[in-house]
Amino acid sequence: MMGFPRMGDIMDTLTLYTNPMSRGRIARWMMEELGQPYDTVILDYGTTMKAPEYLAINPMGKVPAVTHGNRVITEGAAICTYLAEAFPQAGLMPEDRAGFYRWMFFGAGPLEQAVVNTSFGWKPNTPQEAGRVGYGGLEQTVAVLTAHLVGRRFIVGEQFSAADVYVGSQIGWGLQFKTIPANETLTAYWDGIKTRPALARANALDDALLKKDA
Repeated sequence: MMGFPRMGDIMDTLTLYTNPMSRGRIARWMMEELGQPYDTVILDYGTTMKAPEYLAINPMGKVPAVTHGNRVITEGAAICTYLAEAFPQAGLMPEDRAGFYRWMFFGAGPLEQAVVNTSFGWKPNTPQEAGRVGYGGLEQTVAVLTAHLVGRRFIVGEQFSAADVYVGSQIGWGLQFKTIPANETLTAYWDGIKTRPALARANALDDALLKKDA
């Protein structure tokens, strides 16, 4: 584990706080897509993730978090959005901002909630419950995402963007761990982005950390 950098020492320093067994893998992929140098701080559950030094950065005591100089960004969707805006030269923010925000928030809201709640064995049982949860149910959520991706290579526009990092990661994990019902459209979408060099680099870095701790 690297030592915690002092906030504001170097205004442009990028630091990723993560654990290889976490949603931090999404932020790692985004970092690799940027093509910018960054530091990494690996945190452990229940110890360094709950230490005062890290709680000063993310009071939730969870990863990922990113610091950019003296700025702090938490939550995966916010991290991907911020980095796409902060480093426009990476080309990860599409011109269609409305579509970008729509699908990023769809991934952070309905999609993740539907997947997680279903994995815990809970689903809405009445129309009233479906309305209250805000996503209806896993089947409806996946159907909406699938319909959007029919005939599309990317989540928004004609080029790969941060939305593909964030929402694409959820699709990839969902298909791998069978928490999202597989279909031809989602499989074809994931097959089209899963071979990106930045994702391979990110996975190699995190997988090496897992092997080191094994």
